[in-house]
Amino acid sequence: MTDHTAFGSSGDARTARDRLTRWRLVLGGEQSDGIGEAAALDADDLKRDETLRDLYDGERRSGLGASAPKVARWLGDIRGYFPSSVVQVMQADAMDRLGLTQLLLEPELMEAVQPDINLVTTLVGLGRVIPERSRATARAVVRVVTDELEERLRSETVQAVTGALNRAARTRRPRHSDIDWNRTVAANLKHYQPEHGTVVPERLVGYARRANRVERRIILCIDQSGSMAESVVYSSVFGAVLASLRSVETRLVVFDTAVVDLTDELDDPVDVLFGVQLGGGTDINQALAYCEGLIEQPGETILVLISDLYEGGIAQEMVRRASSIVASGATMVALLALSDSGRPSFDADHAAALAAVGVPAFACTPDQFPDLMATAIEKRDITAWAAANDIVTAHEPDPTG
Repeated sequence: MTDHTAFGSSGDARTARDRLTRWRLVLGGEQSDGIGEAAALDADDLKRDETLRDLYDGERRSGLGASAPKVARWLGDIRGYFPSSVVQVMQADAMDRLGLTQLLLEPELMEAVQPDINLVTTLVGLGRVIPERSRATARAVVRVVTDELEERLRSETVQAVTGALNRAARTRRPRHSDIDWNRTVAANLKHYQPEHGTVVPERLVGYARRANRVERRIILCIDQSGSMAESVVYSSVFGAVLASLRSVETRLVVFDTAVVDLTDELDDPVDVLFGVQLGGGTDINQALAYCEGLIEQPGETILVLISDLYEGGIAQEMVRRASSIVASGATMVALLALSDSGRPSFDADHAAALAAVGVPAFACTPDQFPDLMATAIEKRDITAWAAANDIVTAHEPDPTG
């Protein structure tokens, strides 16, 4: 039990009374069976007890009623009496127990909450019904989180992608105008011909990349069903980072039973997030059909399908289309989740079917995504990369049963 962290108690002063006080707070007044008499609560503990009771007392689950000001005060109380990690847990619990989904429509309430990714997914899910007077506040809350995520993920992503582009460019046969003669001479010194006083190069080395040339085309195809909410948030941030690189052409497509191309919004994750509509059905085949139409140079294209693969359309056609994309020379990978939320729920049969046609399927954390993209850019074995990173991938079905 980590209640000493949750309630701010000092680990160095675990007296019997301190332990009784913590148990009193955990159990609540009616359930404490006399502990309350032995552990009198001071003013701060009484306030903690009140905030916990408002949220977790079964008979008072609606204790805050529909009063936005009272909920705002409650949110202020939990931030004042509990550490950030506990605040986030309590906010998530409050969404359900206290009806904050509805109350978050009030601007003054949204200004009171501590932004985190769970709150962002809630606001994005509410995006189409948030009153006009609240939209600016909702966007501001979402921007706080997306800015923090972009700051955390940008450096590693840019470094991984540009490094992979540089390495990939040096392995190809460069055009005459792109030959890096210094590197070429250095790489071929062993072929120096003394009788001719020159180096005869057997391998030409090109410049790593040219700023005005698109080296790779990346398509992020994102399932916007409700279960994929966290993946949608991270995808929007990565999409913005990738779109800022001139050597990469990035497209972002979201889908449920319809397909929406949000590429024009890529420079701002907040615009992307308020352009999606979480929930609804899923037609992966239709989304792949649209993305296949975007592929003009298969050998330079990476298609990342981010979906739990619960297909509502024609599953066999989805697999056939994925097979066609791979056969064209494009690189395709299916991410069952792009999140930190642990093992996702997904359709194992569809994941195995995609693996059988050359589409690796696995969940990926945001911290792993930059290296995954580097692997795809360099056309290395993605399944081997996943195994090296202890990522469990979907396996092809056993033909013997």
